[in-house]
Amino acid sequence: MTRKSGLVLLPFFMATLLGACCPATKSPAEGGTPYVTPRQFGFEVVHTFPHDPEAFTQGLLWHDGFLYESTGLNGHSTLRKVALETGAAVQSRKVESQYFAEGLALDGDRLVQLTWQSGHAFVYDRETFEPQRGFDYLGEGWGLTTDGKRFIMSDGSAKLRFMDLSTFAPAGSVTVNDRGRPVVRLNELEYIDGVVYANIWQTDRIAQIDPATGSVIAWIDLSGLLSAADRGGASPDVLNGIAWDGAGKRLFVTGKRWPKLYEIRLVERGAAR
Repeated sequence: MTRKSGLVLLPFFMATLLGACCPATKSPAEGGTPYVTPRQFGFEVVHTFPHDPEAFTQGLLWHDGFLYESTGLNGHSTLRKVALETGAAVQSRKVESQYFAEGLALDGDRLVQLTWQSGHAFVYDRETFEPQRGFDYLGEGWGLTTDGKRFIMSDGSAKLRFMDLSTFAPAGSVTVNDRGRPVVRLNELEYIDGVVYANIWQTDRIAQIDPATGSVIAWIDLSGLLSAADRGGASPDVLNGIAWDGAGKRLFVTGKRWPKLYEIRLVERGAAR
């Protein structure tokens, strides 16, 4: 099984999302730093949009009325500009077949696209999709976003890695944890109002993470978002893909080879136990 084929959902004790002040509990160690108790969110579907069922979504973002999407798999990886209402790519660029494309981030007029195991990030002109340059990095590339000052990258571990915007040089890291327990398999990322949202690979959960401390401050449970009827025929894979329309305050989510993309509203549940 490849890293990107989610045949079954793995059981996780985690639970997670939306950040404001969260209640805290003390760590077991006397005098330790208090742990944040994550808030719990479900969802309501606001709108449903078509999504290309052949798109193996690895990275997703919103800019100026369009979705930008990175799709994976060797020989099938692409960079796309997608119309929300139709799900059709209005602009596309194929990635060379030796690369397995991954996370995607927008930095000004350039798009930066990771690769899974090649240790290389591609940089494209946002308007033309023409390659500009590239960056090399150590380890695997999974998700990518930016807070406007640095890139934030995941590599499948419990680490969020920070990278310089100009050089992609390492600029520190933080270990993501739920009350002291590492949260691994961080995948696609989105930075929203000071908080990092992260798909947890092979689950239906999204973690909301304080990038300063690594603490999970909330969980979103998206179980049942893709209906059983929509899971037939197109061979959909796991939940992956988070995009935020800051102007419209809209949150979009989808998955690998999902036939639909959803605008959702978060609905808070009872306190975590």
